[in-house]
Amino acid sequence: MKTIDDLDVAGQRVFVRADLNVPLSDGTITDDGRIRAVAPTIAKLLERGAKVIVASHLGRPKGAPDPQYSLAAVAVRLGEILGKPVAFATDTVGDSAKATVAALADGEVTLLENLRFNAGETSKDDAERGAFAEQLAALADLYVGDGFGAVHRKHASVYDLPAKLPHAAGLLIEKELGVLRKLTEDVSRPYVVVLGGAKVSDKLAVIDNLLGKADKILVGGGMAYTFLKAQGHEVGISLLQEDQIPTVLEYLERAKKNGVEFVLPVDIAVSANFPDTKTHKPVEDFEVVDADKIPANKEGLDIGPKTRALFAEKLADAATVFWNGPLGVFEHPTFAEGCKAVAQALIDSDAFTVVGGGDSAAAVRILGFDETKFGHISTGGGASLEYLEGKTLPGIAALEG
Repeated sequence: MKTIDDLDVAGQRVFVRADLNVPLSDGTITDDGRIRAVAPTIAKLLERGAKVIVASHLGRPKGAPDPQYSLAAVAVRLGEILGKPVAFATDTVGDSAKATVAALADGEVTLLENLRFNAGETSKDDAERGAFAEQLAALADLYVGDGFGAVHRKHASVYDLPAKLPHAAGLLIEKELGVLRKLTEDVSRPYVVVLGGAKVSDKLAVIDNLLGKADKILVGGGMAYTFLKAQGHEVGISLLQEDQIPTVLEYLERAKKNGVEFVLPVDIAVSANFPDTKTHKPVEDFEVVDADKIPANKEGLDIGPKTRALFAEKLADAATVFWNGPLGVFEHPTFAEGCKAVAQALIDSDAFTVVGGGDSAAAVRILGFDETKFGHISTGGGASLEYLEGKTLPGIAALEG
């Protein structure tokens, strides 16, 4: 795979596929981690005299312009981070994009409007996707893939476009792949994996693969209740995927046979009412119960103090840790203790620690932890998981072509 050092970019129009899919609240960016992550690649290209065209998706618009998913605010923040103005094109391949790109001087940068405002970006039809990729290719001379959070998608700007231009991987993708190899090919042991998040079905394939690689797997979050139910415990009104219980039982059995320690919560923070994550109103009926004593009318919303201590103990002697998925409803302070405990355990550890993107990366930032204390915070939760499942990532395959 070529890197940006292999490209002669001076005076060239360089199309950078970034992942600027940042969370917005009333038009305000609440976490700019993904913007900061791609900034070094853009800055390096600008320093070398490139005319940089940045493109990204944001949210899930339905193939047509939708103001709530505009990248306008992202252009402003990117300019602040780069320390130079970022011109903003109000479309992707239309008159505004063409005029904005044509006006770029060497060392200048523009951001195109949301790629997903065009149906061709995400189309399942190869011809429709290819036609949109041709329009994007007409804007540029070179392609740099640096949107790690999107490389598991077979989308026009990720998969089809690199075949139409000389291409290379950006600094962020180089870094992300290097980290993932440390979790799959060159693993220091003991190797501990912490999995959370809402649905066990989202993690089944990665658990399947990790049963042959990890030494310990710690499970929390909404997915834990399917495991607890599989062991015959009452889980009340907690998140539950009953159809996954046979698979979960099989994995628990395989873990025993493979010598993988599978650690489930021993106590749970519960409530009959899902917390208000915007106003943080107190949860009056909050209580902590043993994991096998969840009341029938209550929902598990975080791991309890005994589990937090147990997980910290299991992480203490790790040499490698991968964490993907929150352990509770961290957006509310009452149910953020599980995420806080795991984040702190990673910081206290001497291990190579990786926070696997998505909500777990958001939790680290929202809860105020110093990002530099972790070995790596990924920008792509879904992409990281699919890599760990052993899948071929379309965007990576395209860059290798």
